[in-house]
Amino acid sequence: MTDFTGSRILLGLTGGVAAYKAASLARLLVKAGADVRAAMTASACGFITPATLQALTGQPVFTDMWDSRVPDNMGHIELSRDRDLILIAPASADFLAKLANGLADDLLSALCLARRCPLLVAPAMNVEMWQSPATRRNVAQLRADGVSVLGPASGDQACGESGMGRMLEPQQLYDELAAQLAPKHLRGKRLLVTAGPTYEPIDTVRGITNRSSGKMGYAVAQAAAEAGAEVTLVSGPTSLEAPCGVTRIDVTTARQMHEQVMAAVPKADVFIAVAAVGDYRVADAKSHKIKRGSGNLHLELEPNPDILGEVAGLAKGPMCVGFAAETENLRENARAKRQKKKIPLLVANLGQETFGRDDNALILLDDHGEHELERAPKIILARQLIAHIARMLAEK
Repeated sequence: MTDFTGSRILLGLTGGVAAYKAASLARLLVKAGADVRAAMTASACGFITPATLQALTGQPVFTDMWDSRVPDNMGHIELSRDRDLILIAPASADFLAKLANGLADDLLSALCLARRCPLLVAPAMNVEMWQSPATRRNVAQLRADGVSVLGPASGDQACGESGMGRMLEPQQLYDELAAQLAPKHLRGKRLLVTAGPTYEPIDTVRGITNRSSGKMGYAVAQAAAEAGAEVTLVSGPTSLEAPCGVTRIDVTTARQMHEQVMAAVPKADVFIAVAAVGDYRVADAKSHKIKRGSGNLHLELEPNPDILGEVAGLAKGPMCVGFAAETENLRENARAKRQKKKIPLLVANLGQETFGRDDNALILLDDHGEHELERAPKIILARQLIAHIARMLAEK
């Protein structure tokens, strides 16, 4: 669990049944050592009482612009001045509209307008409200203004409908706050990451691919962005959404990935080759569907470009980090690959234990030896990997 000791968070609640999740989030944060102060709108008080938040945070809860407990009745100024960030969870459609248009007719909206710290919002509303043009405009404006929008997620809603609009779960918000407060060890650095599988066509309807889900590569891109880096993600076909703040370039084949990587690599400080790139492609892919015959089908395969090897061989290339998904003799094969590629860091894992999963276990191999990362969610491992890379850059 992330240590939040010393972190000062203002948790704002607006009207929505997801307010109960905010109570669970407050408990998680306080348990991790955070100093949590809560402020609520009048509508929020209709779903959960201030007494609940006060019991969970151990601090008074503020709901009134004219609260006499705050010096000079300046709650909209004073309550955020010592905070590291403000999180509004749940953030209703009405409150997002207020923020987007600079309205400040209650304590929480005025407090957000007068803030000096980062503002994050976790939307929670009916699917139709979330998809409405007005809400989409407001969210776009908030993002343009530098507000971080966390979620929402898709699923069943309290109204009985289903779709986008569910507030993220407390643990997800907890992880997002941990990332927001993490040290920005890679600020000013530019990272190029590859992720996912590649797909090599046999004909117009069939192809050769692999089981990579892209989850590890996307987690690495997210962790790098959290650490302050400017991240470009070259992705093979996946169903994943690009992490916030990451520039994604979609490709299908290994040659397309090679082309995009070589175009972007001159500006990169670090290249992290996470993608499971196909080693071979069909030499003569057909432009029509191959009909089933009575005998065997023979395909001639030719090698694809060695993207990592080519980047590692550049005279003035970036620091290169490779990934090795092995099925046997993990350490021996990983050491051999690192030596062959001549790269400073290689990340090894067992392929059959990682493809499609949300967790993993890694071994980092560098000039100082081997460093084991115990099994954990991929985003946690990605953050540990990025921290390791940041240390290597600092030493360099």
